[in-house]
Amino acid sequence: MTFDNALPLLILLTSLMPGTIIFLLPEDRRGARTALNMTAAVTKLILTGILVWGVHNEHVYQTRLPFLPGIELLLDADAFSVLLVALSSVLWFVTTLYAVAYLEHSPQSRSRFFGFFSLCVSSTIGIALAGNLVTFLLFYEMLTLSTYPLVVHRGTDESMHAGKVYLAYTIGGGSLFLAAVAWLWTIAGPLEFTEGGMLHRVAGAHAPELRIIFFMLVAGLGVKAALVPLHGWLPQAMVAPAPVSALLHAVAVVKAGAFGIVRVVYDVYGVRLAAELDLLHPLAVAAAVTVVYGSLRALGQDNLKKRLAYSTVSQVSYIALGVGILGPVAAVGGVVHLVHQGLMKITLFFCAGNLAESLGVHDISRMAGVGRRLPATMTAFTLAAFGMIGVPPMAGFISKWTIGQGALAAGEGWVVWVLVASTALNAAYFLPILYAVWFKDPEEDARFGEGPAPGRLEIHPMLLVPPVLTAGLALMCGLFADAPFSPLAWARLIVEREFGP
Repeated sequence: MTFDNALPLLILLTSLMPGTIIFLLPEDRRGARTALNMTAAVTKLILTGILVWGVHNEHVYQTRLPFLPGIELLLDADAFSVLLVALSSVLWFVTTLYAVAYLEHSPQSRSRFFGFFSLCVSSTIGIALAGNLVTFLLFYEMLTLSTYPLVVHRGTDESMHAGKVYLAYTIGGGSLFLAAVAWLWTIAGPLEFTEGGMLHRVAGAHAPELRIIFFMLVAGLGVKAALVPLHGWLPQAMVAPAPVSALLHAVAVVKAGAFGIVRVVYDVYGVRLAAELDLLHPLAVAAAVTVVYGSLRALGQDNLKKRLAYSTVSQVSYIALGVGILGPVAAVGGVVHLVHQGLMKITLFFCAGNLAESLGVHDISRMAGVGRRLPATMTAFTLAAFGMIGVPPMAGFISKWTIGQGALAAGEGWVVWVLVASTALNAAYFLPILYAVWFKDPEEDARFGEGPAPGRLEIHPMLLVPPVLTAGLALMCGLFADAPFSPLAWARLIVEREFGP
């Protein structure tokens, strides 16, 4: 096997193998556990850098492994898969930094946590690199099984209930997805992802079945993508530790669902066939409803993580909204939001974790004056919140602006009103938090103090660096959106290849 053939498998194994070893480590082997985690994360970053460079220069990286008669496990690095691999690798590194410090004094098993943590990232990488629907399905279900122990990690009654709800939703969605893949296999045979779609040759004779299968696929994926009304598990899963919440919202579960929807539209059906079968408009409407609904529900939440969870319900659907508009410009906005939302949302959850860890603050009603005690943390929170609202020059503005431009170019002006409504609602649930954080005095019973002691950081550096870093990346993605290797430039490359000449 050549290096080019092995590279996708190597990137997958850099988290899968260390995760397996970590399960076997005694609880008191903190140094060995941390060394394994960080070495694996750095190695994955290096290999991903090689992959990004190679795919940009049109190298072919593909691993084929025998699985069942007529079915291969296929790992294939194309431009779209590299986008999620790069996001996962970068955010796994910073989340590992954060998690090591956050769980330092955890009474629960840290070896178990980091073992499943690594399996979760491995599943996400497998989803990103899957070259056919069967491989995608296997890693998609592996993601469900590896994230459940993370959701219930604390072992409380509340977390166990949240885990049951999570399993009920995700196993139900996975079963529907399995049925759709099996049905599609009987119609089209091998289901390898193909730029521009792979179903044109069977569309004429099977149009009614393909319509039903499309909605089955989207519904199965929509559970993890938190499309309304399939989103109910997500707010309840916020009982998980902050690193888990960050991972679920920014790079793993919800991104896997959104990524899968884009795969189905672009590389299974193809945009032209999807348009001919009138599949895109219903998808755009479902996404628009989710965008507005999630924002409305966020307004009523006092618990910070639950408000952020409903914000995720809203924000992730920008991806499906951009893809559901038949036009390359809107598609670029939807695809790039895969990265932009991840950077902004992981920052917000890191900051929520810092509030809980250092000040015991979980509710928005108790956040008055916390900016004085955690100035760097809350500056990162402010930048990410501005990005979610769509304030220039943050990354979120780039996503919304591009989707809006694409909607107008495609004659879908109603989408602009959805974006306006969402932006107003985003401001309504973030700006009061920012006002309280920076301009209100703490409540009398609060003991936040006036900031860190001279010469000392406000919190453990491994809890402070990740949100500052990801907030900076979200700002840079906006400031340098037209740079050659920016997420926006990469999204344009993906869409150009999908739409063709």
